[in-house]
Amino acid sequence: MKIKSQKDFVSGLMFIVVGIAFAWGATDYSFGNSARPGPGYFPFGLGILLAILGALVTFGSLTVETEDGEPIGHIGWKQLFIIVGSVVLFGAALPRLGMLVSLPLLVIVASLASDEFNWRDSILAAAVLTALSWFVFSWALNLVIPLWPVWLTQ
Repeated sequence: MKIKSQKDFVSGLMFIVVGIAFAWGATDYSFGNSARPGPGYFPFGLGILLAILGALVTFGSLTVETEDGEPIGHIGWKQLFIIVGSVVLFGAALPRLGMLVSLPLLVIVASLASDEFNWRDSILAAAVLTALSWFVFSWALNLVIPLWPVWLTQ
């Protein structure tokens, strides 16, 4: 069988691997039931859905004809490291700086990976995402997430 779209084939395999890894990792937690789902219920379902989506994309890459085979191009290593670094920075900063500082920091640093970086758009996106995150996680779900830096709450 011939691969007709390299990009879709590789991305489909990546989805399958990540989906199976999440579903497998979720088996260490209790599932509960549909009425009272446990901590493993949602990640397991999401992992299975991601693996199914990956299988569909992979199948499409083997059956749908493309003009040039859609070869995999240059990998943007700089952009990849900036985005992964921003997530690591967020994880390290959240317990110390709180969500209201760490989340805008994450968005702005990750925005630096774009060739079309714009301060105004990055700050606007950071403000909107921070407000929505506060609303969903702190207000609606009542999760205990530090909002303010540690030195302001002592």
